[in-house]
Order: sequence, then C-alpha cells, then structure tokens
Amino acid sequence: MKTFYPEISPYRTFFLETGSKHSVYVELSGNPNGIPVVFLHGGPCSGTKPDHRRFFYPDHYWIILFDQRGCGQSLPFGGLENNTTQDLIDDMERIRTQLGIKKWLVFGGSWGGALALLYAQQHQDKVLGMVIRGVFLARQQDMDWFVVLGANRIYPEQWQRLVESVPDQERVNLVQGLWDAINSADETAKARVAREWQAWNGQLALGKAYQLQNQDESGPASEETVKQVCMELHYAVHHYFIEDNQILENCGLLKNITTTIIHGRYDLVCPMEAGVSLHQALPNAEFIVLPNAGHIAQHEEMIDALVSATDRFAALVKQ
Repeated sequence: MKTFYPEISPYRTFFLETGSKHSVYVELSGNPNGIPVVFLHGGPCSGTKPDHRRFFYPDHYWIILFDQRGCGQSLPFGGLENNTTQDLIDDMERIRTQLGIKKWLVFGGSWGGALALLYAQQHQDKVLGMVIRGVFLARQQDMDWFVVLGANRIYPEQWQRLVESVPDQERVNLVQGLWDAINSADETAKARVAREWQAWNGQLALGKAYQLQNQDESGPASEETVKQVCMELHYAVHHYFIEDNQILENCGLLKNITTTIIHGRYDLVCPMEAGVSLHQALPNAEFIVLPNAGHIAQHEEMIDALVSATDRFAALVKQ
C-alpha cells in the first residue's frame, strides 16, 4: 500500500494579482521540469495544507498549490466580493499563463473536484488529465442530501443542533437561514451557526472518528471561523454560481481527457451516487471505488489510491 511521499517544502511562493482586491497565494515545489500539476483544495475556504504536496513524486511532478480567493494565505481572508466560481477558474488561467504552462494535470477533491471539472469544461485544451476525489457535482440534490434530507437520517442529533442554530421561521430553507444568521448583527447567533456548521461538516467527513468537543454555546467563535463558514455558505446559497446539473450536462466536452475518479464507499459528504453519475457521464474514465474509505483524503486507503493514480499518470506521460 502506497503512502504519502516525504515532506517537501516549496522552493518559491508568490501572490498572484487578479485585477481585483484579491491576492492569491501560490506555491511551487517539486521539479520545475516535471509534469505540471495544479492542486485544487475543497471547501470552499479550506485552503491548502503541506500534505497536499505529498500526493506527487517530486522528481516527476512540478507541484502547484494555491489558496482560492479568500482562503488560506490568500488576501483578504474571507473576502466575498468578486469571489465566484468563474473568478476561481480565471485565477487558474492566470497562474497557468504566468508560469508558462501549456497543459497541466488537474487534481481536486470534493469542491476542488467540482472546480476541476468546471475548469476543464472551459479549457479542455489546457488539461493533460484529471484526478477527481470524492465527487461533488454542486447540484441542488447534493445540497439537499447534505442539509435537508439524507445525511440527517444518519446523524439526526447532530443535524438537529444545526437546525436549531437558526430561528424557527428561517428553517424552511435551511441554507438561506444559515446564511442570513451568519450575516446578522447578532454575534451570538453568528458564533452558533459557525460552530454548528463546522460540527456538522466534521461529523459527516470523519464519521465515527469525529469527537464533538464540549463548547460553551454562548462563547465567541473566532473571527476566522465565522469568515470561513460565511464563505462556504456564500457559495452554497448562490448554488456555487452554476446552473443545476451543469457539470454532468457538459461532460461530453471531457471525453478525450484522461481521467481517474476515486470515491469512498462510506463518503457521507458526497455520497456514492455522485461518483457513479460522473462515471456514467465519463464512461472512459477510470473509476475506483474504495470499500472502506469515507470523504477525507487522509484515510490510508484513499492516500494509496491517490498516490497510485498520480504515479500511473506519470508513467503514462513518460511512455
């Protein structure tokens, strides 16, 4: 079973100017003469982590990580103005152009996987291949599973805490109610929504490994936590700035791109149906179902599958 490659530090970092108030943090590691790969983090607003460099053999890959607008080390943190899916796609093109890359491997999980597919649908000629983990298709039914009717049947107690973080009259449309609450002037309400949204995410992503920490419900949430949750809800309440089912409907544009789809059987954030639906839309893609993995990329079975996928792609390119 393959594990992460050894820790590696970036040899260069810089801030990409975007023509707006956003400055996007970019880092480069690995071999500048290797296969260019861009890593797309999930969230939105989770940001990149040092381990994200370790899915790629550094002798074979030129590894490009960036924090999407308002995320991680990008500035301003939590900025929502000029922060849409199309803005992120345009930033990817700015990075590719600035680095002089003709084509790159696009690697993303969860929201990052959705962004990878949307980018490739606009820029097929710039994509060497794709590795998509934990398929998220940003459809209404995906959000309904997550916050309305689906995952709530598995963890009803935790879901009830999320529901009760907004006033009774706001619960008919829970995503809108959460968005309104976290943008209110009530600091206590904002803190509660932020805590319960993160707790709900953590429960679904980690499953039985998740341990709810005892927290003072009247205590403040950090400003960073509120901003992070606010950005996630910004994308959710705006339907990720795309049409419903847009990703699947445009998959015909991707039929000639070498693609690997990897999905955990026990993924409760993005259930298996999404992975199956994407494979049906991309029948030439390699589809790997992991029998014991969930949503997170840190599970040993998932790490093995992702590292193996990048190794296979490197071998394919070298043929």
